[in-house]
Amino acid sequence: MRSGKREKTGAGARAGMRRASEFLARRSLAARRRSWAPVFAATAAAAALVGAFALVVGVLLVAEPPVGRYAGTDAVVVAEQRVTYTAKPWGSEPRTVTAYLPERVRLERSVVARAAAAPGVARAVADDTVPVTAAGARGAAPALGRSWAAAALTPYRLTAGRPPRSDAEVVLDGALSAATGSRAGDRVTLQTDGAPRTYTVSGIADGGGRSGGSPAAFLTGRRLTALAGHPGTVDAVGVLARPGVSPDALRASLERAWAGRDSGAPAVRVLTGAERGRAGQPDALAARDELLPLLASVTGTVFMVALLVIATTIAQAVHQRSGELALLRAVGATPRQLRSAVGREVGRVAVAAAVAGGAGAVPLGLWMRSLLATDALPLPVPWWLPPVAAVVGGAVVALAARPVAVLAARSGTSARPAAAPDAPGKVRTAAGAVLAVSGLGAAGAATAQGGQAAAVAASGAATSLVVAVALLGPWIARGAVRVGGAPVRWLGGVSGFLAARSAAAHHRRLGAAITPIVLAVAFVCVQLAAGATLERAAGRQAAAALRAGLVVTGPAAGLPDGAVRAVRETPGVASATGVLRSTVVLAHQELGDPRIDRFPVLGVAADGLAGTLDPRVVSGDLADLTGRDTVAVGTDRAGDLGVGPGDTVRLRLGDGAPVRLRVVALYERALGIGEFLLPREALAGHVDIPRDRSVLVRTADGTPSAATAAALRRALAPYTGVTVGTATADDVRIAPPVPAGDDAVTVVGVWVIGGFALFAVVSTLSLITVGRRAELRLLRTAGAGRGQLLRTLVLETGLVTVAGLVVGTLVAAVPLTAFAVSAAGSAPYLPPVEYGLLALAVTVAAGAGTLGPLVRRRG
Repeated sequence: MRSGKREKTGAGARAGMRRASEFLARRSLAARRRSWAPVFAATAAAAALVGAFALVVGVLLVAEPPVGRYAGTDAVVVAEQRVTYTAKPWGSEPRTVTAYLPERVRLERSVVARAAAAPGVARAVADDTVPVTAAGARGAAPALGRSWAAAALTPYRLTAGRPPRSDAEVVLDGALSAATGSRAGDRVTLQTDGAPRTYTVSGIADGGGRSGGSPAAFLTGRRLTALAGHPGTVDAVGVLARPGVSPDALRASLERAWAGRDSGAPAVRVLTGAERGRAGQPDALAARDELLPLLASVTGTVFMVALLVIATTIAQAVHQRSGELALLRAVGATPRQLRSAVGREVGRVAVAAAVAGGAGAVPLGLWMRSLLATDALPLPVPWWLPPVAAVVGGAVVALAARPVAVLAARSGTSARPAAAPDAPGKVRTAAGAVLAVSGLGAAGAATAQGGQAAAVAASGAATSLVVAVALLGPWIARGAVRVGGAPVRWLGGVSGFLAARSAAAHHRRLGAAITPIVLAVAFVCVQLAAGATLERAAGRQAAAALRAGLVVTGPAAGLPDGAVRAVRETPGVASATGVLRSTVVLAHQELGDPRIDRFPVLGVAADGLAGTLDPRVVSGDLADLTGRDTVAVGTDRAGDLGVGPGDTVRLRLGDGAPVRLRVVALYERALGIGEFLLPREALAGHVDIPRDRSVLVRTADGTPSAATAAALRRALAPYTGVTVGTATADDVRIAPPVPAGDDAVTVVGVWVIGGFALFAVVSTLSLITVGRRAELRLLRTAGAGRGQLLRTLVLETGLVTVAGLVVGTLVAAVPLTAFAVSAAGSAPYLPPVEYGLLALAVTVAAGAGTLGPLVRRRG
């Protein structure tokens, strides 16, 4: 009986407390709409940002390359384009990682006959491609050479003329016919890997716009095989099914055809449906796999920033009501009731903000998607994804807002009327100190590491320091007042005195104002300076390594072999080396975890290096960089691998071929010219297009001689699209710089997240200004003029802005220095113009946040 009464009494008490908190929340929300408006804006922006990133990540997860030139097939047979690596991390079970290969893995030509013999197959066609440059009456245009038999895979149909019957005939598609001004019966010049050759246009074909973006020139099968240069292998096999055979049945039939294949041959994959696009763009999914973890990391940062901004604005909103909350405590309200009331207020605001933010997530996400889309991976958006992303963004922020609000309001709702409202709690101070120390420790650890480990440690240091600043805001504000208060008093007169006294009396408010500025400055500086530091160091190393005065470049597909020979035979050329670009794959363990890294590399001829390229060798001899089993390694990478001259390195070449290479030299300028340097002949058989991208030329007098340049132009006149110019660092740099506007990830990281952080600056300072209305009215009553108060607010805003810029720069400098020292061996670098624009943006945002509410109120 008594137990039942106690249960009823407890339930009644809980119901009463719930009703009381609901009443307080309802009345407070109705009376303080203006104070909650910045919280609504920050929460809505956070929901839009989280939803937009959810949409972009979702698009990438379901993205497939366009089917393009295999639109007419029912299935495509290709070699497995991925490699795996299994290793046992410390204290864990073995793990397997997978990575896409950068160069096409080809199939044995016998696969064509085996596919044709599979049940349900009507026809199997080998598809090889070669890059060609076509020149006609209207000029030259790049194209893709294919066999006429492979035209059925797109499919193409003749609109004029007939198929090619001899090795001297070609069929052009409509786009190439228009670009060169050629019609059936005309003569057209095609250049592949040798001297240009004239062909008769036997016909014009139409592919219905499904060529995959490249115009096509169709030759006889025999001629195409000879030009491709790999008669024993094929790029892919297109399969046409018999009537009534479903894609699933066709896939199963083709997979059974390889059930007993030779285990030493490359693995075979059968692609149907949307997967067929992978056959035309074998490296497209590698770009997706590189983007996904990067965007996932940025999404995590976005969520952390969103919670930090929401917590800061809510804590400030609650702190500005400290007198009201203390009064409620005095008349009997418990801290639990007050926290419940604040949580309910925030919950209602967050739900409304989540709806608005979720709606804004769709256009923002579509804009971000447009920045990341490429021809190889166009990123179409499924109809169901935008509403799902909007719901995810709104739900995540709405669910997180209330617990964040309860934690942020804990100190304010627990304060007694006599408590000092500006004193930071001991737990908060201790947590901030611990995070600051851990951030500095992570930065120190990054300086002793390299590669991905250093980047991860530096990122962790930046995150820890930003959160530490948010927790230690009042203490930072006290320091800012001590340093900047005196100049403000001296220079500002009465307004300066009021600004300095107000800042000294309200450390917590000042700390809340500084935090979003620190967040914006630190995040944007890290994003911009990390790339700028590496780019600057790589550019300097590449420029120092370059010894050639002239460079010969060709079309996008590379220089024909005959052009390279012509360069070397030109009078006035002392030495020349072709530069073949490719990528190697290194499987290794980092911090105990298995990793597969892809490194861009240069393939060079050792006999021409002496006068054209100087990697600064510290041991060994680059003259030994010959044959198919040698390699030179950068000193940092050699240290990670524990190798030196005479040791061997296990790598996979771009097409997955495993090799054991003997180290012949170690060099220092790896950031500029790559971690590995290989002989050209070691790479040539393992790239899609075995053509040099350029030829570095050193003249007899060692200068960019105009006479030698003219002689080179005369010698190369028969070759289409070949140019001669002055050599620059970009001709040898392993990763040529990309304009900032074209770097989609930088645009997303800086403009989207940096813009959100600046929006948080406006919201937080607007909230503070709204909360100071009573204070400003009191000063007006005491005799302060409107101009004096305006100057006071301007001086306070200046103090906050300068403090935020200084602290934010220092917070960014710590992890950036660690990263720059480990990755580039230099100090971090940020172009002064970019930092100036950032400071201007922060100043404008701070001014708008502080003065905007007053202007609206007067209006």
